[in-house]
Amino acid sequence: MDDVGPLLASTLRVSTPLVLCALAGCVSERAGVIDLGLEGKMLATAFAAAAAGAVTGSLAPALLAALVVGLALSLLHGYACVTHRGDQVVAGMAITMTVAGLTVVLGLAWFKMGGQTPALPDTVRLPRWGSDAAQGGALAQALLGHTPLVYGALAAVAGVWWLLFRTRFGLRLRATGENPAMVDSAGVSVACLRYQALLINGALCAAAGSYLVLAQNASFVPHMTAGRGYMALAAMIFGQWHPVGALGACLLFGFLDASAIRLQGVVLPVLGAVPVQAIQALPYVLTVVLLAGFFGRARAPAALGVPYVKER
Repeated sequence: MDDVGPLLASTLRVSTPLVLCALAGCVSERAGVIDLGLEGKMLATAFAAAAAGAVTGSLAPALLAALVVGLALSLLHGYACVTHRGDQVVAGMAITMTVAGLTVVLGLAWFKMGGQTPALPDTVRLPRWGSDAAQGGALAQALLGHTPLVYGALAAVAGVWWLLFRTRFGLRLRATGENPAMVDSAGVSVACLRYQALLINGALCAAAGSYLVLAQNASFVPHMTAGRGYMALAAMIFGQWHPVGALGACLLFGFLDASAIRLQGVVLPVLGAVPVQAIQALPYVLTVVLLAGFFGRARAPAALGVPYVKER
């Protein structure tokens, strides 16, 4: 029982970038834009935050750089898919593959550390709130002592839910993903709504990428996202494109990831010692299972991935 609090706290920390990224996908795909570039956007914003933080030694420029890069990539995605009606799957994968190589090249050119950035000083790292109170019971240990982005991710779930299901903008956004012709006939620009959704998407991806280098790791490492964008995509699908459902799936992924370290060296009666590699692979195996087993059953927005052509 003594490990329950730390395990739950670790689950929240590990789940935070997944939650933010899943919310980003939820907003864009509710508007009808498939985003397979979540992985690339998170990686690019992590590099931007680390590079700006290493150069300036300040937190604000790091966050601003991540936000600018996240918004720029989402606008690029929109330019290819919304303005020019390109293939959304291809555009998202192109962003991810380009970023994977570009961050390594820029890291080598700027810092000459094998693609990594220098370790960020404490002035750039996100502070922890309530760390002293986290020495109490299991609940206090689970909920206190986190960085602001952990609490921000939980607040973002409620915020995105409210935006999508309790506002006029959210109603129009969801209608754009279901029946864009109806939205257009009501005199509302489909392209404008999809661009707005992508801007929200970029900001959330920037928060996810920033968290990786300003809270979890001390510096940027090539390919440090390690498939988290695809895990967030699977969580979003499993959650039926609903913020609360996506949160539950992300917490499950985070719990499996957080359990990997604690299960290292555990000896089972019949199987013997549990290989830590097998436990670490569980979130990725679960991602494949969710995508393979639930994608066909999940009801995606009707116009998801379909470019809208205005009728003359």
